[in-house]
Amino acid sequence: MANFKIKWNSERILSMSAMSISFITLVIFIYQTNLMSKQNYLSILPYLQISTSNNTAEGTFSVDISNHGVGPAIIESVKSEMQGEFLDLKEYHDYFWELLVSQDSILDSLKSVSTSTLNKGIAIPANTTYNIFKVNFTEEDRPKILRLIELLERIPYEIRYKSIQNEHWVINETSEGPQKLD
Repeated sequence: MANFKIKWNSERILSMSAMSISFITLVIFIYQTNLMSKQNYLSILPYLQISTSNNTAEGTFSVDISNHGVGPAIIESVKSEMQGEFLDLKEYHDYFWELLVSQDSILDSLKSVSTSTLNKGIAIPANTTYNIFKVNFTEEDRPKILRLIELLERIPYEIRYKSIQNEHWVINETSEGPQKLD
């Protein structure tokens, strides 16, 4: 067997040091890229929540959808369960108010109602609130508002949305927060 002896001279030491430093730099670069990817992922998560507001002093009742996350939420579908089957909000021209009126016709007699659509593709920016509908009511309308509140408590709903990273989420009437799909 031949015995090979490595002759260490200044050139060889310098080249081995340069290769070692390059390898360590590559490992650090990969680690930093991974951290940046995770940070980017966390910086765009949407967090939708449905809220109601009943201001009897001003005579207003509203239902809003708020994005408490740090990234936009893009609506994919809105469904509600009626008599055992899920109905897509598209069947009501994407107006949640029309769905409610179809379930209790007395709501149609409320005079001052402003509504917004909840159609596919609507983007709700971070830290904003989107009004689904708002009713201005008088003292005479108070029983109708109570019926509206009862109806809202009985109607199951499901809102599916996604982030700009194409992660899919769902909220419904029983969830305590968004649930990740996939």
